[in-house]
Amino acid sequence: MKFLVAYAGGTEMDKAVLALAKKNAKLFNATLYIVNSMEGASEKEVDDLAKIERILETLKASITKEGILCETHLLIRGLSPGEDIVEFARDKNVDQIFIGIEKKSKVGKLFFGSNAQHIILEAPCPVVSVNKNSFTMKSV
Repeated sequence: MKFLVAYAGGTEMDKAVLALAKKNAKLFNATLYIVNSMEGASEKEVDDLAKIERILETLKASITKEGILCETHLLIRGLSPGEDIVEFARDKNVDQIFIGIEKKSKVGKLFFGSNAQHIILEAPCPVVSVNKNSFTMKSV
């Protein structure tokens, strides 16, 4: 099996998502893809890229030590993070996606869009959405 974690960059939400994804990866002997997506990389974002790459390398080493097959990917393909995650999941034939959900108002979603919403609606596989206290699951 293949599980994908949409990783924002080290937030408390990321920790909750990773904890659940690792638990499931162990249960199902799955490969874990940890994926971060940036639409582009301007000069001021170069430092952010280096930071994310270091974090991803550290995560991969830590998760591999736990006996879980793990790959990390930093995607910079000009797509929104939501589109990038869905395309990556299709390309790799991912069996399940894990995402973190931050509580937003309806107006906030209307004006700013929602990567999580795009992933939930367009994913080619089940999506587990995680908040700090609980999780829900959408089946295809």
